[in-house]
Amino acid sequence: MSSYNRGVRFGVLGPVAAWDDAGNAVGLRGPRHRAVLARLIVARRRVVPVGALVDDLWDDPPPDAVGAVRTFVAALRRALEPERPPRAPARLLVTEGPGYALRAGEVDAWRLERVVGAAAALPYEGRLAPLDEALGLWRGPAYADFADEDWARGERSRLTELRLHAVELRAEALLELGRAAEAVPDLDAHAAAHPWREDAWRLLALALYRTGRQGDALAVLRRAKGLLVEQLGIDPGPGLRNLEEDVLRQADRLDPAGAAERVWARTAAAYDRTVTARARLESTVGLLRDLAVTGGEGLLAARRHRVEAVHAAEELGDPDLTARVIGLYDVPAIWTRVDDPGQAAQVVAAAERTLAALPGGRDATRARLLATIGLERRGDRSGRGARAAREAVETARRLDDPALLAFALNAVFMQTFGRAGLAPERDRIGAELVGLAARNGLVTYEVLGHLIRLQARSGLGDFGAADRHAEAADRLAERHERPLVEVFTRWYGALKLAAGGAPEAAAAAAYRDAAALLPGAGMPGMEAGLAALAQLGVRVLHGRPAQTGPVDWGPYEPWARPLVLLARGRDEEAAAALRRVPDPPPDLLQEAMWCLVARAAGAVGDRVSMDRARAALVPAADELAGAGSGVLTLGPVSWYLEEPGVGPGGVR
Repeated sequence: MSSYNRGVRFGVLGPVAAWDDAGNAVGLRGPRHRAVLARLIVARRRVVPVGALVDDLWDDPPPDAVGAVRTFVAALRRALEPERPPRAPARLLVTEGPGYALRAGEVDAWRLERVVGAAAALPYEGRLAPLDEALGLWRGPAYADFADEDWARGERSRLTELRLHAVELRAEALLELGRAAEAVPDLDAHAAAHPWREDAWRLLALALYRTGRQGDALAVLRRAKGLLVEQLGIDPGPGLRNLEEDVLRQADRLDPAGAAERVWARTAAAYDRTVTARARLESTVGLLRDLAVTGGEGLLAARRHRVEAVHAAEELGDPDLTARVIGLYDVPAIWTRVDDPGQAAQVVAAAERTLAALPGGRDATRARLLATIGLERRGDRSGRGARAAREAVETARRLDDPALLAFALNAVFMQTFGRAGLAPERDRIGAELVGLAARNGLVTYEVLGHLIRLQARSGLGDFGAADRHAEAADRLAERHERPLVEVFTRWYGALKLAAGGAPEAAAAAAYRDAAALLPGAGMPGMEAGLAALAQLGVRVLHGRPAQTGPVDWGPYEPWARPLVLLARGRDEEAAAALRRVPDPPPDLLQEAMWCLVARAAGAVGDRVSMDRARAALVPAADELAGAGSGVLTLGPVSWYLEEPGVGPGGVR
């Protein structure tokens, strides 16, 4: 797609509208101009003959109707493609055969379909963010300007039904996640506005019951029955009838979480009466380990309480107990920036103290402490993390302990970033993890192995193999309820789209979809700055300068800043900022950071910075820059090793 029409977005979930790539509204002039645009969007990139447009625009067409349509199309082209050179062919609103077609890249209604369809297939934990995004697309009734037009009626009905389905999917997810009280207000309004939808009444009654309002739940069910019988002359379906019976007898199946809570409370009370403080600490860490793999608030809480448990164990003065409390938390990790450096430092310090105090002859226990140090010292330049991880692996192999070996291999993975170009080594680690975990029923490490290989094969440009590992990880995640996996595979999907040469608008949209999964996932070390960096990668691939608006670059700001300043025309400041850029941390995105340095250095003619970046990148000459992260790319590293080493299109 050419530069002069890139990024135009269209909206039909409300009044028909269009926006340019800066988010500014495109002036669409009169109602018939909008009608032509809306009619072409309804056609979904197919050709609409001029005669059909005439019939749709007028009940009684004027003599010059065909000429008028052509005038409307010409005006739309000027509005949608203002930078198109004179006499250059249109690229967005095109003439084909007997009529016109709109080659739209992004339409809010199409996005709604994709997001709701994908959300319906997700575990409940992953549904809320995409469904909130989908519902947030609505600005009013679909095709609001054309409510009475026959050509819009079918689309309006279909999109309205999709919106109602999204509301009910979201409510269902809230109920299954134990958040019934949050669902009640929206369901109440939804059922009142759409009284013939039995699912609306069913979900509202169930939400009321789960918040302890049994009487209100029965009242809702009886009100629904009255409306259906008296105004439609039909009896409620089996879903409503059975629900009323279950509410009357307080069936456990109506609130499995509540039943589980009662069992949990009784069991916890019995446990608390019979076990010692030391046993409670070890059990707590086991629970935290299970909690961590749920993601979101569970992961954040698990990390916080883990540090508290470690401190509590140290206060008891028993090195063996402290070692077990630290080492039991063997939660697999794939992202190389820690989510909370302060917490990680506290765990490492406790592990080092415990190693020094631990009596001899505790090889497996020591190995778990060493693996913990290797995992938590991500980005470690001192070498301590790498040495600890290697020693843990050696001990685990000697002891023939599969679970310990998997934990230690995860630590070794975290330490394979001492230089660029180590994707093949990480691929070997991932392959060993997959085989080891599959043979020994270590599901979380089998998932980890597939994700490591997904990253490594992406970095090597082998998307066929990466696809297979993404699919395997998704299958395991679905079977064993590992919601965080989808975050990584969705980002991989955006990476593959961008690396495969997709139009800029499509790649940018895919990254926005992926970024929507990060808030609330419980991984601030991954979330910070990643969305902006991914969008910069898309712009680089299309030969465009860096984005210049307000952007959260997170920890990647020093490496992005020179390119942002160049895009603003502030070359001297860019050169000064480039001279201050530090070496990137040894992590999944170090190649990408060096490529940003090379790109800026080529633009300002900074030979020192260029040589510095090229020396770091030479070992990765055959890789895709940044793709070893499994989330984004800046194109082949070889671009940045060539003179002038700035990749496609320069930075202007």
